[in-house]
Amino acid sequence: MLEDRTAAASPSPWPAAYPEGYAVVDVETTGLARDDRIVSAAVYQLDARGRVEDQWYTLVNPERDPGPVWIHGLTTDVLSGAPLFPEIAEEFARRLQGRVLVAHNAAFDWSMIAREYARAKAAAPVRQRLCTIALSKELGLPLPNHKLESLAAHYGVVQQRAHHALDDARVLAEAFRPSLQLAAEAGLRLPLLACQPLTEWSDGPSAATRSAKIGYQPSYRSGTWRPSRKRPACPYPNPGRYKSGEQLIQGMRVAFSGDTSVDRELLEDRAVEAGLHVATSVSRLTSLLVTNDPDSPTSKVVKARSFATPVVDEAAFIQLLSHVTPAGGGRA
Repeated sequence: MLEDRTAAASPSPWPAAYPEGYAVVDVETTGLARDDRIVSAAVYQLDARGRVEDQWYTLVNPERDPGPVWIHGLTTDVLSGAPLFPEIAEEFARRLQGRVLVAHNAAFDWSMIAREYARAKAAAPVRQRLCTIALSKELGLPLPNHKLESLAAHYGVVQQRAHHALDDARVLAEAFRPSLQLAAEAGLRLPLLACQPLTEWSDGPSAATRSAKIGYQPSYRSGTWRPSRKRPACPYPNPGRYKSGEQLIQGMRVAFSGDTSVDRELLEDRAVEAGLHVATSVSRLTSLLVTNDPDSPTSKVVKARSFATPVVDEAAFIQLLSHVTPAGGGRA
């Protein structure tokens, strides 16, 4: 049982708009590509004030090479007798039902979960997610970086088994509760984002091909959940470059470089839906480059450097997407 670090003799008023319950989730996976698989999953169910109601953990047979065993410690032998995802999908869904999904870098956990449900021809019952990285930024916590271990250390939470789904979920649940309390006391609007379930899925290489290639890591676009299509032109004029510390403005030209935790097309879709222009290359007109590796020698990164184009990572971009200024509205 987790210690209730936020209990008080006289509870302060709680924002009425806050969710009624949370599902703190952690998944370990075979990798970061779109056709990688979940190998273990854990859920801590929390009530409206972040108090633990229940916990759940399961291994999952990924039906392929387990990937970075040196990180998650789950070998082929360990996973061979584990249930397949369709066999645990209903129980997993029951743990998520009616709750906000909470995770550290929630975009990644949600994308992996959404893919697994799409493969199983089902949908996860999740409508909103909350990223604890985003919440930490909103609270202005004095963290040296945005790793889970730094957030845990800030609240004095002891990690027992890093990269074990159940322990990572426990640590996050224990760190989330005081963050939630601080947000409530400040009347802070929680950085909730909508979760759009995937409705289609087609795999890349066959299971036989994957199993024959030990250590196989698929390329980014080896699988897809929908056909590719041409995007409509952005209806807004380019307002110029993004300025650090300010908000994105509809019409800004955004380019992406390198691997992303969220499916690239899904990330681009969200940018288009927010009113941004997704560019396929970097030029002097590019407002912003999104990359998780700003030191890589890719042509986009090199050009961005030469043009002094602003650069942000994926997590920061996802946060910026939640507050895009309408075209003509000026900078916030």
